[in-house]
Amino acid sequence: MTGPGEEPFIAAVKPLVDAIGGEILPPDEAGQDDIVLSWEGADVVAVRLPQLADSLDHILAALERRQGMPLADLDRRAKQEVVRMLEARGAFSVRHGVETVAGALGVSRFTVYNYLNREKGA
Repeated sequence: MTGPGEEPFIAAVKPLVDAIGGEILPPDEAGQDDIVLSWEGADVVAVRLPQLADSLDHILAALERRQGMPLADLDRRAKQEVVRMLEARGAFSVRHGVETVAGALGVSRFTVYNYLNREKGA
């Protein structure tokens, strides 16, 4: 990663890769499931995407940072909003997604299902 313009390119994509919980690699170390990003005709960097279950943990940690407190300490309305955001991002299509979210929110699976059903009925 020595060409001109490559370092700014990597710096530009790093926040996105970090936000999704991915990993930046040299392009020659890319596997078949990795995504190679090119700039001005040259392969600059490869991105290894996280496993779905790891993504959910990463999303929950990012939400905690954004809220400035553990998700379990949020009030009911804020927890409902978190569930709504997570559903929009597909969190409940991940195996054990409801259990993982319930644990992070400090509520039961039944409560998460109630939040989900409330949204569908609204």
